[in-house]
Amino acid sequence: MWNKLATYIIRYRLWWVALVLVSTVFMAYEAKKIELSYQFARILPANDPVEKEYQDFRKLFGEDGSVMVIGWQDPELFQVNKFQDWCKLAQRIKETTGIKNVLSLANLQKVVRNDSLSQFDFAPVIRTIPTTQTEVDSLKKEILNLPFYEGLVLNSKTNATLIVITFNDKALNSARRLSIVSDIEAMAEEFAVKYKTDLHYSGMPYIRTVNMKKISGEMELFMGLAVLVTLFILWAFFRSFRLTLLSIIVVLIGVIFSVGFLQLFGYKITALTGLIPPLLIVIGVPNCVFFINKYQTELKAGRAKDDALLEMVRQIGLSTFLANITTAIGFGVFYFTNSTLLVEFGIVAAISVMVTYVLCLLLLPITLHYMDVPKARHLKHLDGKWAHGFLTKVNYLVHNRRKEIYIAMVIIIVVSGYGMTKIKAIGYVVDDLPKNDPVYTDLRFLEKNFNGVLPFEVMINTKEKNGVFGDQAAVLYKIKSLQNELGKYKEFSKPVSVVEASRFLYQAYRGGDAKYYALPGALELSKLTNYVQGKQGASKQINSFLNEDKSVTRVSFQMADVGSERIKVLMKEIRPKVDSIFSPAKYKVSLTGHSLVFLKSNDYLLGNLYESLLIAILLIAVVGMVLFRSIPIILLSKLPCLIPLALTAGIMGYFGIYFKPTTILIFSITFGIASDGTVYFLTRYRQEIYDKGLNASQAVTNSIFGTGLSMIYTAVILFCGFSIFSASSFGGTAAMGVMVSITLLVAMCTNLILLPALLLSISKWQGKGEKPS
Repeated sequence: MWNKLATYIIRYRLWWVALVLVSTVFMAYEAKKIELSYQFARILPANDPVEKEYQDFRKLFGEDGSVMVIGWQDPELFQVNKFQDWCKLAQRIKETTGIKNVLSLANLQKVVRNDSLSQFDFAPVIRTIPTTQTEVDSLKKEILNLPFYEGLVLNSKTNATLIVITFNDKALNSARRLSIVSDIEAMAEEFAVKYKTDLHYSGMPYIRTVNMKKISGEMELFMGLAVLVTLFILWAFFRSFRLTLLSIIVVLIGVIFSVGFLQLFGYKITALTGLIPPLLIVIGVPNCVFFINKYQTELKAGRAKDDALLEMVRQIGLSTFLANITTAIGFGVFYFTNSTLLVEFGIVAAISVMVTYVLCLLLLPITLHYMDVPKARHLKHLDGKWAHGFLTKVNYLVHNRRKEIYIAMVIIIVVSGYGMTKIKAIGYVVDDLPKNDPVYTDLRFLEKNFNGVLPFEVMINTKEKNGVFGDQAAVLYKIKSLQNELGKYKEFSKPVSVVEASRFLYQAYRGGDAKYYALPGALELSKLTNYVQGKQGASKQINSFLNEDKSVTRVSFQMADVGSERIKVLMKEIRPKVDSIFSPAKYKVSLTGHSLVFLKSNDYLLGNLYESLLIAILLIAVVGMVLFRSIPIILLSKLPCLIPLALTAGIMGYFGIYFKPTTILIFSITFGIASDGTVYFLTRYRQEIYDKGLNASQAVTNSIFGTGLSMIYTAVILFCGFSIFSASSFGGTAAMGVMVSITLLVAMCTNLILLPALLLSISKWQGKGEKPS
């Protein structure tokens, strides 16, 4: 098969080149349309209970992650000039296209009892921006008499205040969000510079915008670094500008295809899919190394150019095909997670890996056919004394020191196993950012002064029409009890709910004194009923907390970025309290919100790590069946791939690197890539055993020297290539780069030392000198 394929590639080379050229132009055209994803990445599958509750909430009440905040702390925030400019800033932001609403000291509303119309009306606290300190002092007194806003836009104890900015849904999930956030920052910084103060920005739109900008910038950075690093290494190996440039061009065509696939599948650039192009460069170049090394080896052995090309495809085509299959499996298993984010990444990465392999298989032989035969200096790297000396030492160890190799293996497994017990699966919304990053420090400021800005929602379904107010408003008193329970936790902010609105209305009903900011008894509460009929005035605001038939209501909190571990503890403590207040037999209460979904996703990914890794192992074992129908070889050949993963997990445990979306990717991906070395070695070993009729000892020696150089080259390229991700400002991506680099370097050693040692031991067990069955 491979002989015919090699012949067809050279014979019909112009047709192949035309096909690649046309398809590349088409894919480049599609790739130009690709866009960044501006929506919150969905990790949980649609049928997950937490995700379903969140989507049910969104259908009734809309997007909960649409609020950006600007925080400011100053003992003199009510000084006339500062107060004037703070109010003007809020007004300018409100006028920005794409902004739905702004809540700040500048536009607070007070409730006014209107007896003539039997309704409550809203009136602005500030009708015109004050011009004197006396006016500001008067307004300050009036604002402090409105407890509804304490903890929402003002912390009078710490002299901190907020501008709360709500985006409309269309602007929130489009490219327009980036420019809106930039415009808001520019306006706010004018205020900050004028008064030499610090402003603090946060909220999900802001965090997502900053992260998206970083992802976009880092995608370009990683692409550049990947090209530069691989160019340098290829030049150092081959000492040939033409071969170096050829390898990079072939792989870059694969990158064009990958972005084109994203667009054709209707996907967008996310935190994960943005990693595919640089990953392809790093993963694709080793294909070129194996092909070119084999071609040059055959030339050095005295073959004519076309004969060398045919032999290159015949011998390396199968091994690289199987190796790329294992790499594609490492990505493809993410399809089984049912997580949109991971499925998109896995599908496109897997397809792109195989397409890049096909491009190498076609373009390298064709291009080399037209190129001149390499000069003697270009073949010197095949005789590298350092590599030959290293491989000689490896050959000695596997033949004479297998006992010591196995002891070292057991020690590594034991030490790694202990480290694995120390791994924690903890995710934070901003834990990927350095502790000194403004996004991180600003979020901590807002947690300190307002208990956080991440959405947490309680949705209460009474299952009855008008159930929220029926039965003498029993649900309102239950909500009050729930708010009191959650108020005991410092992680939650002051809530916004129909209860808080009722307190606000009752204060107005009793003349506006702050001491009446309370939920009255049933009799007093009934007196308010006539004032909140219809859809005007205060009733319009109350209806925003209710569904149409008033059977469902929401209680909105903001919470701190407590992490996935703490949120689990909180939910275990809160749920029994919720059920004791709202009987599950009568009410359905959902604890949901953007932050809860985000943090729950971390646990979901951890659970899928084991599943996807097991699937990868099984599928790659099936690939092993193509080479050998020997159960011992198939099983033991997995050890050289699994031990590096165990070592990496151990390192993560010892150094406190948490499982999170980016670091969890390490294991399935690296298992697939690490299996490449196993496939390369076993393919050569099989050829030596069955094609040349050598015994196991001779086959192992020839395999070490036949594949060792290319495996070393590949390991160096992969190590340096993945190391570029350590330049990321996202901690998880940087950790992934370092961990994958270490894993693949260790995998080279296990594939070159442990794997041949195991093959010799199997051969001895089956009968010394005999071919494996």
